[in-house]
Parts: sequence; C-alpha cells; structure tokens
Amino acid sequence: MQKRPLPIGIEFYKDMKNKPYFYVDKTLLIKELLDKGGKVTLFTRPRRFGKTLALSMLRTFFEQEIDQNGTVIDNSHYFEGMKIWQAGQPYISHMGQYPVISLSLKSAKQPDFQMAYECLVEEIAWEYHRHAYLLQSDCISQEDKEKYWALMGRRANRSDYATALRFLSKCLKNYHQKNVVILLDEYDVPLENSYFRGFYDEMIDFIRSLFESALKTNDALEFAVVTGCLRISRESIFTGLNNLKMVSILDESFAEFFGFTPQEVQKTLDYYGIRDREEEVKQWYDGYLFGHTEVYNPWSVINYVEDIISQNTEYPKPYWSNTSSNSIVRELVDGADDSVKTEIEQLIAGGSVEKPVHEEITYGEMHKSQDNLWNFLFFTGYLKAVSRRFASDTIYLTLTLPNDEIRYIYRNTIREWFEERKKDYNPTAFYEGMRTGDCEKIEEFINHQLSGSISYFDSAENFYHGYLLGILGGIGGYQIYSNREQGNGRPDLALEPHNPRVAAIIIEIKRVQKFSQMEAGCEQALQQMEEQNYAAKLLDEGYKTIFQYGFCFCKKSCMVKFSKLENG
Repeated sequence: MQKRPLPIGIEFYKDMKNKPYFYVDKTLLIKELLDKGGKVTLFTRPRRFGKTLALSMLRTFFEQEIDQNGTVIDNSHYFEGMKIWQAGQPYISHMGQYPVISLSLKSAKQPDFQMAYECLVEEIAWEYHRHAYLLQSDCISQEDKEKYWALMGRRANRSDYATALRFLSKCLKNYHQKNVVILLDEYDVPLENSYFRGFYDEMIDFIRSLFESALKTNDALEFAVVTGCLRISRESIFTGLNNLKMVSILDESFAEFFGFTPQEVQKTLDYYGIRDREEEVKQWYDGYLFGHTEVYNPWSVINYVEDIISQNTEYPKPYWSNTSSNSIVRELVDGADDSVKTEIEQLIAGGSVEKPVHEEITYGEMHKSQDNLWNFLFFTGYLKAVSRRFASDTIYLTLTLPNDEIRYIYRNTIREWFEERKKDYNPTAFYEGMRTGDCEKIEEFINHQLSGSISYFDSAENFYHGYLLGILGGIGGYQIYSNREQGNGRPDLALEPHNPRVAAIIIEIKRVQKFSQMEAGCEQALQQMEEQNYAAKLLDEGYKTIFQYGFCFCKKSCMVKFSKLENG
C-alpha cells in the first residue's frame, strides 16, 4: 500500500489534508482552548514545534470563511473523522462560526527597521485583501471603506497600521454580527531580529501599539491565540493586558499539542515500517519536557523518517540546527566568563547546571545577568529542565542538553567560536619557542589560548593532539607528520625541516588528571622518546640537531619539558 507523503515544510492545515499528507492529529487543541482558554492565550514553544500549523488548523475550524464573491465556504470536511469531531456537538457547534484575523510576523526578519516595518505592512495588507468582500457590503461606511482601501493598498500612515487589527475587527464584526478570533503567529520574531540588528526600541514600540489595540482595547474581540518562542514581559509588549493567559514550556496544560509524544512517534515509525529505529530517534530527537510531558522535536522526526524511508541517509542528522537561529547560543558563548565556559563544558559532557528561571524577560535585559541568557537558551529549546525546586520566591531548574541533536549544535558552534578565537592569538612567540627550545614561551602561549577557550575533551589525548597539530600547521619550513613510525614506535608529532641545518622536532603528548602529576607526565614523555628511539630515523637522514618535547596537559593547563640530541 502506498504510504502517505510526509509533510516536510507544510504549515497550512488545508494543504495537509488535501494531499493528504501524514498528519499527527492535534485537533483536540480546539477542545482544550474552548475548555480552558482565556480571552488571550500566548503559547511559547521552540521553533519548528508546530505552532504555525496549529494556528492554521484553528483558523480552518473557527472561521466563517467567505470568498471574494461573498459566498460562505464550508470547511467541515477537513475535520470529519478527526479527534475534535469525535469530541461531540458542543465543540462542533463552534465550527465556522467566527470571523478570523490571522497574521504571521515571521517575515519581519530584515536588516533595518524600515524594511521590517514594510514587511509587516505587507502581511497586514494581505489579510485585508483576504477579507475584501467587506468592501461590497453596506455594513461598512464609505469613510471606513476609504480607510480600508488605504490600508489594503499599503498607503496608510504608521499610526493607522499600528491600529489596523482593531479596525479590521470592527469591520468584520459589523459584517458578521459576531466577535472576531485573532491568531498571531511568531510574535517575537521581529523582536529577536531587531535586537540583534540594533533597532529593538523602534520595533517594540510598533508591536506594542499593534498588540494593545488588537488585544486590549478591542470591543470586537471574541478570543485570541498568540504564539512565539519566548514569554516576553507584559511591560514590553502586553502592557496592562490583564486578560492574558501565558502557557510556557513549564506549564502542564496544552503540553501534548506542540511536538510529538512518544506514542505518536511510535505510531509514525510503525506506519512507515521503521519501528526498529525507535531508540536512535529517541536519542537524537527526544528529551524535551513541556510541563512533565515528554515531547519529541516534530520537525526533526519527520525529516529523519523521510530520509530513512527514501534511503537518503542511514544515520540521524541535526535537522533542527539548519532551521533555527543559533544567535542566542553565540551570545552566551561569546560573552561567557570562566565559570560559564566550565558549565557549558559540563553540559556537553552530559552533565547539568542549576539556574534560576525568570519567565518574563526582554531582549533588552539579555546581558543584565548571565542567568537571563540561560533562560533564553531554556525557553528556545537549547536546554531542558530535569528537575525544579522553589526557594526564596524563585524557581530553580536543573538543566541539561535535551538530546544528541542539540549537543551537536553546541559542539559545532563552540568549535567554530574556538577556531575564531585562535585566530586572534599571534603564534609567533610559540613558533620561536619551538625552534629554540624555549619551554616558557611555549607554555605561555598554549595556556593563554586554553584559558580563553571553551573546550570539551571527548577523547583525551586525541583532543590535545589535534589542537597542537592545528597550531603547528602554520609554522612554515617544516614537513609535519602525525603518528608516523619512527624508531621503534610512533611519536605523536614529528616536524622535519626543509633545511637540514635547522633542528628537527619530535613531540610526545601526555594527559593527566591532576596538576601535581604534570611534571611526571612530561618526564614520562621524554623517557618514552628515548626508550623507543624516536630520533633514530631523523639522525639517519642527516639532521644535525633533534629537539624532543614532552607535552603534558591537565584540563586547560600545559607543561612542557625539553631535551636536545646532537648528531655526531
């Protein structure tokens, strides 16, 4: 039997059902909203966890959709057989009963305020165009129609666009004789973008006006649903909005409606005949906790399944890292002091950190405290909470990395950052030390580099081996060999100069657990070089002088010992 295609990149509910794509039924979100939802509900979830699809589903269900000719469109068939249909008439009676305003703010990701503002105006204008049947009605005054035309034609002034959703609500209520449902998607995208681009204050002023007029001073509002990644403080956006219900990843309510539950993942893998991959999927894409509900990353799961069944790959990939901005991770890494660097290393190694959580913060407060950056990482999906405690009016979370996919993001972001930091250090003194046997210069350079970096030691000596090999690659005048047989063994590194009058270099690397063991480690390295006669081949080739270095590392410290051999 032909399997349904996977909905890669499909964000609209009607498209999902028309194909039909494989769909994990989340329609009971409708029931939950009607049972528990407030006047305005804000859902905060990480990127690519189904927020846009959820709002599209809500719009399809609640909207009394009307085409440009004024004809009502029946969308009931999109819900026949779905879980909400089985919930009964009290819920089905709400289907197709409300005018709906649906607006996405995700396009306002531009390099300056004017471009971002124009993108928001474009989105508003398209929503006006979607409801252009209003212009054919006598329910709307001529004066309001002229204003409507200006807003739809992108000709209105900024103050009119700041109140455009309230004005459209009034027009829709006059026509339908019912209050309006407002759906706002990715509300914090323009805020995050403007923060990193440098026009945060301008953008927040406009968004605040847009939201206040639509959600606070709007007599035509039935209810609203807003989605984003972060729970931004009331003072920054939702000033005075007392009817706002915030649902973050700390809350148990609505937990199963964004992302896939373990049962849903099992059914998906069963459907496509790859249930034997369950443990691999769990290791890479599970690990999130919304409230106390276990959740998988849905974007990564469906991309993984697609690649496996299409035989595009045999291994898991970091799909989420290719869709989500890692700017906040880089902010944390770039501004990290020694204690934070140590904590990041602990996380990558599989450990945990405990941090206070503050749900209502602003982008402008990001750098007021390192704790704020940890909060951003948590709420945007880069960390998960495994336990919590309450003390002194503060919630403290024990945080870890959710899964291997997120660990991949940390490792590669940090490796990139580490390489960039290494470029800032001038290695001239290090090279001079290596050429002359000046162990003090060598140690000073390496210890300075390691102390200013974020490192993780996956394979002990192999890390330091690769680190030295990378730095020595720029020394010039030498052919560098790694683990090549010399004498009776294989030294870690050997540098053969192009000029035989220049000293050849042999390096042996040791790693110890305690600083007190470092000197002995250096001596052991030198002794190994003597016992294994590493210098024999170089002496046979005619090099007059051989420098032998014993490097010993302990965490972010390095000690170097030196011996010199002369030929004849």
